[in-house]
Amino acid sequence: MSEVDLFKLDTLLSDEEKMARQSIRTFVNERVRPIIGKCYEEGRFPLDLIPEIADLGILGCNLPEKYGCAGVGNVTYGLIIQELEAGDSGIRSFASVQGALVMYPIYQFGSEEQRQKWLPPMAKGEVIGCFGLTEPNSGSDPGSMRTTAKRVSGGWLLNGSKAWITNGSIADVAVVWAKTDEGKIRGFLVEKGTPGFTAAEVKHKLSLRASITGELFFQDCLIPEENLLPGSGGLKSPLMCLTNARYGIAWGAIGAARDCYQTALDYAKQRVQFDRPIAGFQLTQRKLAEMITEITKAQLIALQLGRLKDAGLMDPVQVSMAKMNNVAMALECARTSRSILGGNGITTDYSPMRHMCNLESVYTYEGTHEVHMLSIGRHVTGLNAFE
Repeated sequence: MSEVDLFKLDTLLSDEEKMARQSIRTFVNERVRPIIGKCYEEGRFPLDLIPEIADLGILGCNLPEKYGCAGVGNVTYGLIIQELEAGDSGIRSFASVQGALVMYPIYQFGSEEQRQKWLPPMAKGEVIGCFGLTEPNSGSDPGSMRTTAKRVSGGWLLNGSKAWITNGSIADVAVVWAKTDEGKIRGFLVEKGTPGFTAAEVKHKLSLRASITGELFFQDCLIPEENLLPGSGGLKSPLMCLTNARYGIAWGAIGAARDCYQTALDYAKQRVQFDRPIAGFQLTQRKLAEMITEITKAQLIALQLGRLKDAGLMDPVQVSMAKMNNVAMALECARTSRSILGGNGITTDYSPMRHMCNLESVYTYEGTHEVHMLSIGRHVTGLNAFE
C-alpha cells in the first residue's frame, strides 16, 4: 500500500521517524491484515499478537528507556499509532490503553517503586492493564462518578463499577479512579485477583469487535496503601491521561482514513462498469479528491500537534480540535469509501465498513465529538457552555 502523502510531508520527518513507521506498517501488513477481518467477524481480539507488539517496542514507547520503554518522540509515537489503526481500531486501542492510559499514569503519578514494578513488564506485554474512569451513569461528566474509596486500616475500601473498559476482562492491573472520603478523585492500582474485584466482558458489540471491552465491579475491595498513585489528585489527573490518549487517537484516525481511501482508490481503478473503470467517472473522482484533501489536512494537524507536544507546548484544546476533526474526517472517509465499493463494501473482504463501525465508537470515546467542540468553544469565547 503506497503512502498517501500529497503534500510531501515525509520531507518533514526524520529518518528515524520514517523507519519506525515502516517497521509497524510491515507488521500490520504481514500479521494484522490477513486475520483482522475474521477476528472482527468472530468478535475476537488476536491475543497471540501481544508478544509481537511488545517485541516491536510499541507499548509505552514514548516513555523513558530506564523503565524498559523505547523512549521515542511523540511524532514517532503518533506515526506508530497511525499504522496500527490502519490495521484496525481495536489493535490501536489495545496499545493506546496500555501505554497512554495505564503506563502513563503510573509513570506520571506513581512512586518510583511503582514505576519499577509495573512499567518494565508492561512494556514487554507480560502485564496487561486497563483504565477505569467511565461508569454506567458517568461518561462525559467524569466528576459525577459514584465509585468511592474509603480510607480504612491498611489501605482503602473500594466500592462501585466501571463501564466500557478496553482490555477490562483480561487486565492484570486496573488504574481505577475513585472519590475519597474528602471528595477528592485519586487513582488506585487494582490487581487481578483482589478480593471483591470482578470483571466481565461486554458481548454483542457492533463496533470494535476485534477489541476486548469489559465492565469492572468493586465490592468492599481492599486496596493496600502502596497501590495508591501518590501523585494523583483531583479530576485533573485522569484528564491528563485522557489528553495523552486523545493525542494518539488524532493520529490513529488518519490511519483508518488512509486505509479506506487507498482501498477505494485501488478498487475504483479495477472495477469496470459501462466499459470503463469507475475511477474515470466524475462523481467517483470527486469522492476521491475530497477524501485525499481531508486526509492531508488531518496529517498537517497531527504533525504540528506532535511537534508541539515534543517541544512541551501542546495545549489540551489543540488535542480536542485534532481528535474532533480527524475522527469525524475518518468516519466520513470510511462511509464514502464504502459507497465506492458498492455492495462489495459490506463484507469483511474489504476494510471500509469495518473501519466505519469502529470509528463510530472512536467518535464517541475519549470525549465525544460534541464535548470537544464545546471545549474549543469555551477556549475561544471564554464562556463555559457546560454549565
